[in-house]
Amino acid sequence: MPLLPFNEARTLITAHMEEGPALPPPETTTLDQALGRVLAKNTVADRDYPPFNRSTRDGYAVIASDVVDAPVVLEVIGETRAGEASQFRIERGQTVQIMTGAPGPEGADAVVMQEYSQRDGRQVRLDRGVPSGKNLIFQGSESREGAVVLEAGTLLGYPEIALLGSVGCDRVTVHRRPEVAILSTGDEVLPIEAMPEPYQIRNSNAYSLAAQVLRAGGEPRILPIAPDVHARTRDLIEDGLRSDILLLSGGVSVGKYDFVESALRDLGAEFFITSVAIQPGKPLVFAKVGDKPVFGLPGNPISTMVTFELFARLAIDWLAGRKDSRLKFSSARLFNDFKHKPVLTRFLPAVLSGDYGDVRVDPVQWQGSGDLVALARADCFLVATPDRDFWKAGEWISILPR
Repeated sequence: MPLLPFNEARTLITAHMEEGPALPPPETTTLDQALGRVLAKNTVADRDYPPFNRSTRDGYAVIASDVVDAPVVLEVIGETRAGEASQFRIERGQTVQIMTGAPGPEGADAVVMQEYSQRDGRQVRLDRGVPSGKNLIFQGSESREGAVVLEAGTLLGYPEIALLGSVGCDRVTVHRRPEVAILSTGDEVLPIEAMPEPYQIRNSNAYSLAAQVLRAGGEPRILPIAPDVHARTRDLIEDGLRSDILLLSGGVSVGKYDFVESALRDLGAEFFITSVAIQPGKPLVFAKVGDKPVFGLPGNPISTMVTFELFARLAIDWLAGRKDSRLKFSSARLFNDFKHKPVLTRFLPAVLSGDYGDVRVDPVQWQGSGDLVALARADCFLVATPDRDFWKAGEWISILPR
């Protein structure tokens, strides 16, 4: 199969996820357990928001045309605090003292801030005029009763949780978290509690992938390590296919003892991707067994993490019901000159420095895609596109949060 460019690989995976599998039935959870879940049906406003003309400042509710030629003196006919209904209607030449969050009196269309007033009994001098609508949010201007305030497919973060609470949703219909089986492969891989020989490694990939799966909104299921034995690898893959998605770490290159692809073929897998033009993570497999998506991720830890975020997460997003699977790229200025060999898109561990208005990025010195110590020092990935080979210090370059 051809070496696919980065964006083409993502597009291909998305297209296959849209063809199937079908999303599992939704479920209901309490609002305090909804963080990180994906909304399964539209949420509508149960009333107008705000439900009254709400003051955003302490001050005096006025008819704006009364204060065009400020300073002016108006008659104070009452006071309204937050949490109580307004009892007043103002006419020309009148005002009501009002607190932040309180409902404006009938007839008022603006609020003059307290700082620009001088009170004297039942009169107040207002030293500054305001246009209509200033410091007063009109009823229904945020949302009308029955209008959709959150669409199905929305990932629920803390602002969305607040909005659900404000419209009275104590129970929320959400998509089920997809179960993701994780299978590490290779005779050199040992359980993390084992004491490895110099030529062996602990199974850190399974736990980093489980953390990434959780962060992406899935439920990880870590399988036993698959040895370099075809039959056992095949059995464990078959077990993993009982989950919604199968992630394999290692065994996807062309080595003599890499059995993943042959075991998948035995189980009827159809392959769509076998390599992608990126570094780290070039030997990536995307296949389907029936309608089950399978990702064969490289065994080197940073390659595993990068390919999960770039590609496997698309499948989790889809099965979790998310409508937006875009990568959240941003930009920073290079701290130093940077060059790389073009052709591949590179995602290199990097660290940000500087402050607001002058954020800088610099690649971390690393020893390749097995260098977890370097990645732990990084807080983002510098993204070097394949269309150029050199950037000067101070130039903008894309970054991807870690």
